[in-house]
Amino acid sequence: MATIRKCTADDLQQLQDISILTYKETFDEHNSEENMNAYLEAAYNLPKLEKELATPSSHFYFAMVDNEAAGYLKINTDEAQTEPMGDQALEVERIYIKKKFQKNGTGKVLMNQAFEMAERLGKEKIWLGVWEHNDNARAFYEKKGFVETGSHSFFMGDDEQTDLILTKTL
Repeated sequence: MATIRKCTADDLQQLQDISILTYKETFDEHNSEENMNAYLEAAYNLPKLEKELATPSSHFYFAMVDNEAAGYLKINTDEAQTEPMGDQALEVERIYIKKKFQKNGTGKVLMNQAFEMAERLGKEKIWLGVWEHNDNARAFYEKKGFVETGSHSFFMGDDEQTDLILTKTL
């Protein structure tokens, strides 16, 4: 079973490595190499991740299995949310798990961390965006009580894609 460890500035390189690996494992086959490389460089460069780690309303957690980071979670509250959902909302911006650790409870451990934080902070809802064709993730979120409440465009390089907004009222 995975355990949770909060990420610190000392984890910057490990955070970049797992971000790129898990993103590629999840989306590589659905996108051109050019669009994937452009996205990874923009989203996961070290200065950007360092700034995100230093943002007081953003929180990163590793799921650790046998001293290996099996996945990670990024939570945003208040002004750090990627869309204006109000101060009673908590955003799960990223929840990614290495393929070899999927379907063994690691996602549940990370999502429970988000639920616990939302409860501790007195939030009324949790929301996230998920690619409309990511069936495994959508099924997982629906099992956790999330429902579709909207959508928005997501750009992978020059390819416009649709992310569904899923929300769970607490």
